Amino acid sequence: MPSWVFLWQDDTTRHRIIGIDPGTRLAGFAVLDAHGMGTSYVASGAVMLGSRQSLPQRIGELFGRIQELIAMYQPQELALEGAFMHLYPQAALRLGEARGAILAAASQHGIPVWEYPPAQVKEVLTGSGSATKARVQAMVVRLLQLSGTPRSDAADALGLAMCHIRFREGAWRQQEACA
Repeated sequence: MPSWVFLWQDDTTRHRIIGIDPGTRLAGFAVLDAHGMGTSYVASGAVMLGSRQSLPQRIGELFGRIQELIAMYQPQELALEGAFMHLYPQAALRLGEARGAILAAASQHGIPVWEYPPAQVKEVLTGSGSATKARVQAMVVRLLQLSGTPRSDAADALGLAMCHIRFREGAWRQQEACA
């Protein structure tokens, strides 16, 4: 087998993904297990950062909280919302700073990071790259068979993890076909 072939998983291996929707006040997170041809929900929620803290304090807190999540859930890979052009340049800069804290935390733990633009996540989940947040939430609930609707930031993180699993499963199947 060529050295460049990456075997994603077999039918008995569990592979844990953490998805993170970055933010400087609130960051959504989600943990999913991919196993065989299935996906299992593990956890999701939001990292709420101190509203009275300065930006550097919130970035530092985000870095620490992401490290805690990584230590708690032991993911093998991280799916992160990719950088995109924002209507407000200042908001895009803040998002980039939050992404930097998340990338640094993943790097400290040796976790590879895959980035997906919001439109790609929406396309994978709903079939439309311009789907609304409500539609993404509804599809996450349906596809994972959740008993309730997660808040939008957690649903975005779940969508990122699901998009990554779909992408990696496709890459795995393609590699098998070529072998």
